[in-house]
Amino acid sequence: MNNLKFSVLMSLYIKEKAEYFDACMQSILHQTVKPDEIVIVLDGPISELLQEVLDYYRNKLPQLIKIISYPENKGLGYALSVGVGACSNGLIARMDTDDIARKDRFEKQIAMFREHPELDICGSQIDEFENGPSNIIARRSVPCTDAEIKKYQKRRDAFNHMTVMYKRSSVISAGNYLPCPLMEDTYLWVRMIQNGAVCANIDEALVYARIGEDMYERRGTWSYFRKYKEGRKMVRDTGYISAMDYYVPLAAQAIVAIVPNGLRGWIFKHILHRK
Repeated sequence: MNNLKFSVLMSLYIKEKAEYFDACMQSILHQTVKPDEIVIVLDGPISELLQEVLDYYRNKLPQLIKIISYPENKGLGYALSVGVGACSNGLIARMDTDDIARKDRFEKQIAMFREHPELDICGSQIDEFENGPSNIIARRSVPCTDAEIKKYQKRRDAFNHMTVMYKRSSVISAGNYLPCPLMEDTYLWVRMIQNGAVCANIDEALVYARIGEDMYERRGTWSYFRKYKEGRKMVRDTGYISAMDYYVPLAAQAIVAIVPNGLRGWIFKHILHRK
């Protein structure tokens, strides 16, 4: 790849906190390798405080920031499918608006694509924090080689979504993000793999991901479980996973849903995600 220009793609919605979004933007703008474009999709109306932060950066960097908006909240998958279409560059780096990128994140990923031009998608580990990135609670580690990723993806996500950098053309040729309850990213990874994507993860935590009690509580509702089951069925229907690959994660998710919130948090911190 001779042209290694890249876009950063984010979706912003009304429930995000303005100070988290500001910290996210600061982490992007202080990278050792700067993006050529930041595409921010407004997934429905946003709060006045978020609008103030957005206006500040848009006025400060009008040539860098591209904003896409529509009147109603339609969910992350729809927002990202629109955003992929709006990105101008061949490489796209995903970022969540409440997370913080390590200052050399993009430098590391661009180096991977330069050294391995056959790559279609490259992510990394994440360090999960509460209150601030100095308070690391856990790490979500994923496999790093193409073969390991494709095996692991059958039961759990082999990519931390907020860390990935991918070729725009590879995402579009696999059908882009499509509706799939709770699993728009999972559904995309599977279809990209089935389409011949070459995968890698960098064995370093290049993103600090914000977690907290709210996340654990969301995972503990039967509404969440029903959506998880529906999304998992769509993944099974691709033919990529077996019946056992479908039922084992489903059983694990059911257990996570029924235990008390405190125990659920312990499971995430000490079993599913570890330091």
